[in-house]
Amino acid sequence: MIRRQESHTLSRAKLRLLLLILIPVINVSEHLLNNYLRQWQLFTQISSSVVVAQSLRPEKVSTQVYKALPDFPQANNYTNRETKQAVPENTLVSRIVRYHQYIKARPTIFRLDWKLTLADYLGKNELMKQQRYPGYSSLTQNPLPNDKQIIANLTMKQREDIVNLLVSIYSNTTVENVANPSVKEENSSPTLENEDSSPSFKLPVPGGANLLLP
Repeated sequence: MIRRQESHTLSRAKLRLLLLILIPVINVSEHLLNNYLRQWQLFTQISSSVVVAQSLRPEKVSTQVYKALPDFPQANNYTNRETKQAVPENTLVSRIVRYHQYIKARPTIFRLDWKLTLADYLGKNELMKQQRYPGYSSLTQNPLPNDKQIIANLTMKQREDIVNLLVSIYSNTTVENVANPSVKEENSSPTLENEDSSPSFKLPVPGGANLLLP
């Protein structure tokens, strides 16, 4: 009888010791799990907001750019190949954005990536193929040669201004969608032209930030 009581007392002591060991572990595990869930929620919100920013329509971005920089060249005197009608919304900025966002599939919230795109126009980075340039198949005249000349004639300040403004437009969209994840861009699915085939992702080249020096 005494042995049974001792065994029972020993079992209760072991159980209490086991609980003392496990309870902190459970609490820590629960804390880590909650922390992980919060981080994952934030990550998914940021990821979705970046996708929204990346899918802004070039024409909408163009409107915001020319509103902020009214003196920036528009180069929108082109004619639609099928309708023979003028397309004033097909601006230099909209083509730059379309080339950057769809043809090259570069991120839209980093200055370096926009500088790499301008460096393409300057002939100091990647070769631009006329057959893939926005407007090649939809306009009566390929705007690429004239666009490259316009970019080459810009001052260093004008290039810096357009890069900073584009980053600001896309970054503000990202911030707004993190704060309000329910807000979505209307018509966010881009309508790609024939030359806008599936994008291939490429890493920025070293020293890309210096490509725009005069």
